[in-house]
Amino acid sequence: MVFGGVPEERIQFNEDTLWKGQPHCYDRPDAGKFLGELRQLLREGQVEDAERLARAHFLSDPIRQKAYQPFGDLRLHFIGLGNVTDYHRELDLDSAVARVTYHANDVTFQHEAFASYPDQVIVLRITGNQPGHVSLTLKMDSPHKISQTKAIAPDTLALTGQVEEGGVRFESRLRVLNTGGRVTTDDQGITVEKADAVTFLLTAATSFKSFQDISADPAQRCAAVLDALNRRSFDALRAAHFADYRRLFERVSFNLGSTARAALPLDQRLQKAEDLGLAGDPALATLCFQFGRYLLIASSRSGGQAANLQGIWNDLLTPPWESKWTTNINLEMNYWPAEVTNLTECNGPLFDLIDDLVVTGHHTARTYYGCSGWVLHHNTDLWRATAPINNIEGIWPTGGAWLCDHLWQHYLFTGDKEFLAHRAYPAMKGASEFFLDFLTKDPKTGWLVSTPSYSPEQGPLTIGPTLDHQLIRALMEHTVQAAGLLDIDHDFAAKLSEVCRQIAPNQIGRYDQLQEWLQDIDRPNNNHRHMSPLWALYPGSDITPADPLLFAAAKKLLTWRGDGSTGWSYAWRITLWARVYDSDEAFRQLSGLISHQMLPNLFDQCGKWFQIDGNFGATAGIAELLLQSQLVAPGRREWTPEIDLLPALPKDWPTGSVTGLCARTGIEVDMAWADGTLTRVVLRSKLGTPCRLKYFGRTLDLETEAGREYRFDGCLQPTP
Repeated sequence: MVFGGVPEERIQFNEDTLWKGQPHCYDRPDAGKFLGELRQLLREGQVEDAERLARAHFLSDPIRQKAYQPFGDLRLHFIGLGNVTDYHRELDLDSAVARVTYHANDVTFQHEAFASYPDQVIVLRITGNQPGHVSLTLKMDSPHKISQTKAIAPDTLALTGQVEEGGVRFESRLRVLNTGGRVTTDDQGITVEKADAVTFLLTAATSFKSFQDISADPAQRCAAVLDALNRRSFDALRAAHFADYRRLFERVSFNLGSTARAALPLDQRLQKAEDLGLAGDPALATLCFQFGRYLLIASSRSGGQAANLQGIWNDLLTPPWESKWTTNINLEMNYWPAEVTNLTECNGPLFDLIDDLVVTGHHTARTYYGCSGWVLHHNTDLWRATAPINNIEGIWPTGGAWLCDHLWQHYLFTGDKEFLAHRAYPAMKGASEFFLDFLTKDPKTGWLVSTPSYSPEQGPLTIGPTLDHQLIRALMEHTVQAAGLLDIDHDFAAKLSEVCRQIAPNQIGRYDQLQEWLQDIDRPNNNHRHMSPLWALYPGSDITPADPLLFAAAKKLLTWRGDGSTGWSYAWRITLWARVYDSDEAFRQLSGLISHQMLPNLFDQCGKWFQIDGNFGATAGIAELLLQSQLVAPGRREWTPEIDLLPALPKDWPTGSVTGLCARTGIEVDMAWADGTLTRVVLRSKLGTPCRLKYFGRTLDLETEAGREYRFDGCLQPTP
């Protein structure tokens, strides 16, 4: 986090494995003894007694999980600056570089900062346009009590510490490279006098090796990174960073044109969006879209942790909701843009997290439910906790089913059979095995139901919330399809298919609404932030216009929910209104998110706190307005994607273009439109799959060859 102050500058930095706690199993050993009684109380309608029993015996130990932690700060003081003018601060999304420029003492100064994934360093360079004018002092410190800074070489500072006794140890190292002038380093920090330019290289590491092992040597890790950069110039470091970042970022372009408001500072643009609406600044929507892609690239790369509630950007020892991974919407929303906006590699840390949760969730499944397979409730942390936490709302056992949908979607977008066989299918099968054992027959209806559970994020503890059944049914159907593709586990797949037919279906209530619970107890116009029973509309795909009554019922519930409140709840509404083809309402939700829930640097808000899911959800929502793809007539081994072009294009975006969006089964899409009408489409087929194009009543069935490009006009007629 580059704050950009003059003459005092603060740069706050993190490393994504710095957390409170240590390897620990959260499962309460005797929890399973109370499952039968808990279910019986719920069947008898004694909900308060069931909740008391659950609080006493069915939550995790400890009852709360551990928090993600800030690492440290660089604090710079620039010496002798006076009469600072022409101050400018920016984040350049095209290069992922933060810059500050200003004029002082007849010199123009520039600060550039970037975090390099290939070289694993944060690079800060400070220059003046005249020689000998860069003078500063720098201190490196940490908010953790167990920490100290010392000079370990004439050009290097080290910050060492430990989060808590017995917990994660950490070290960061800062190396200074000067051009001209003089540098001195001691335990108090670094002093630069009259340099032409100065470059700082910052790396950081912890003792974390895995959720079971924190024995690594952070000092050795830091030394290895800096040693690898010996004699690397600033230009070489920047070039490597640019090449790595742009390889991902430049896959997608999005242009809606701009107005004079685009030249204003961002805080003023947001204020005008609140006062005058988003329609007068279409470039603000494209900025938010690309900012979400930038954030995903910056917070979720191979070898790291999955993006948490704040991505990686937390400066609090006690962050809101511990800045964990909340799996009843927030973690999943973080990854909604990954496939469709051409950042499939950024899924890697999420899939690594799922691999670990299969291990810990296996123990929880047996301890709490006596079931095979694996289970995850509504939160996890660095230690891969899978037991229910906090309170009765934690007793929601379908987090694993939701995460498995990301594994399946990755296969659908990429066609990666190796991934399906070796990573996706084993996790999906294990989650399905759990629900085969977990589901119970409802004596009133004969349906198989999920119990005990909770409809996020509104209670009470209950039997059979609609979201659970949607997730479990989708999980089992996808596992059956995957088994067919891999030609394995035929008997198991047949059993799953039989169970799927017995799971409680989506129901339409007395107000013609999609029910949230097994009973018809929905309150009309319940404007709750969570859209739980609408999962099957988005991100799922079970509710479609093919079933007009259910589709209308889902739209009735969506209407009841009204506007968003938190940033992420606005974001979910964008995608849902896009799925029912209501571009006006989707745009209204997008406008509300940007104008009411984004901070002056575009970070999303949840209450009064920053929470990153709304940023990612906004990007996914905008993509959903422009392109939707679903599979039609799924068969045993092959599917045809139906690609809907500009299905919910807002009237406030009459002219624009987008390139590089991705549809399922490996098809990349470019589009342009004018006066609200499609003018050009380009498809690039990666896998050679057939597809069906749709645009305002027109359809085109197309056979494709891998590696070929196909061009059409706005009437879906081929063009040269």
